[in-house]
Amino acid sequence: MEPGVDKLTYEIFSILESKFLFGYDDATKLFSSPNAAGSPAATAVASTGASGKATPVRVLPAETGKVCILSIDGGGRAADGLLAGAALVLLESSLRRRTGDDRARLADFFDVAAGSGAGGVLAAMLVARGPDGRPLFSAADALAFLLRSLNNRHHRGGGGSWSSSSSSGGGLMRALLFRRGGGAAAFRKVFGDLTLRDTVRPVLVPCYDLGTAGPFLFSRADAVETRAYDFHLRDVCAATCAGADGAAVEVRSCDGSTRIAAVGGGVALGNPTAAAITHVLNNKREFPLAGGVEDLLVVSIGSGEGGGGGCGAAASSSEIVRIAAEGVADMVDQAVAMAFGHNRTSNYIRIQATGTPRAGNNKGSGGGGESLAAEEMLSQKNVESVLFRGKKVAEQTNAEKLERFAHELVKERDRRRTSPLSPAVVKSTAPGSDSGAHQPPPASYSNLVSHMLTSIM
Repeated sequence: MEPGVDKLTYEIFSILESKFLFGYDDATKLFSSPNAAGSPAATAVASTGASGKATPVRVLPAETGKVCILSIDGGGRAADGLLAGAALVLLESSLRRRTGDDRARLADFFDVAAGSGAGGVLAAMLVARGPDGRPLFSAADALAFLLRSLNNRHHRGGGGSWSSSSSSGGGLMRALLFRRGGGAAAFRKVFGDLTLRDTVRPVLVPCYDLGTAGPFLFSRADAVETRAYDFHLRDVCAATCAGADGAAVEVRSCDGSTRIAAVGGGVALGNPTAAAITHVLNNKREFPLAGGVEDLLVVSIGSGEGGGGGCGAAASSSEIVRIAAEGVADMVDQAVAMAFGHNRTSNYIRIQATGTPRAGNNKGSGGGGESLAAEEMLSQKNVESVLFRGKKVAEQTNAEKLERFAHELVKERDRRRTSPLSPAVVKSTAPGSDSGAHQPPPASYSNLVSHMLTSIM
């Protein structure tokens, strides 16, 4: 197939897929970025009216930059969060080295952070705002929190196997959460009374609400609009990690008017990448210049692939849930990769492990085995989607992908320093102010996204 025809086929495919995945009502929005204007499909979809005359595509000013999105998976095993934690430490270290700023934090380079389950805890820690207005935690702080939690589980006799499933005590964060209230105390110690409003960047964290029988997305955009959707970060983390042994966690908004009977985000939305992209592309108040996927830089970090039982072995109900959740996460990756199409290699990367790390099988390692296993996963080459050609083994290791993405993040930050146009214009609201006090509360953005996700699932 000729390259030009292949590109045209992709763009037609993207038009058909845009409404399904990202909720566009107007397919031409997919090509509103400067790079897409003038393409054959963009010219085709610009034609209007019975006259058959083509209407020129509106071209945004050049060099408007890209919105940078961080998405972190959640799951149901003891390994949850450790691959992501190690990847985030590596990425933050690379950013500091490239910029020469030892105080640089990931939140300085990303415009949105989304996370599910243990990934939700990591995302919340990375964007929590300290008293000085700076991010409260570094990536190393977040990883240390996960490792301490896992070490505490080892000391309680929770087992040392890396591939321990939820049937033998639950995932890392679930084990922490249901330690006779110890999880709630741990989250309170980390976040105190900080709420969704008290973040330096927009944050998105999903759970499943048993009360409405549908996904619920905790969002700073909603929290800024009205107190009815502002939750304490400690409760957000409890909600996205809930669900061990079928138990739900009830959380209430800061004003007490909204109640969520939550089970974990890993069950409802283990891979929140599509939700994060949808949030950016439809939230014109905060991201007015984000017109399509070409205006995004997205890194999606998986929770690691489980080893699973042997062939023909009887699977427990929790193991079946885990397999189903990982399958959905992979399908989200497949759909997002296809949506990015020819921009996949430059604008979207997926960090994921394959198989069970050998280093994690050492019992009684006191956390050392987990650290080695995380490093081993970073050295792997994962399987990635290829446009119209299924999947293949990536050419770069996970660590090499992160180094390449760090270069793109630094380049985007430098571009913003010299250009008056920024793709991310985040609405600022003073902590504690209630912007919804003098106006009727708007329809919840999380409900809009939940409806979209339910239709996709």
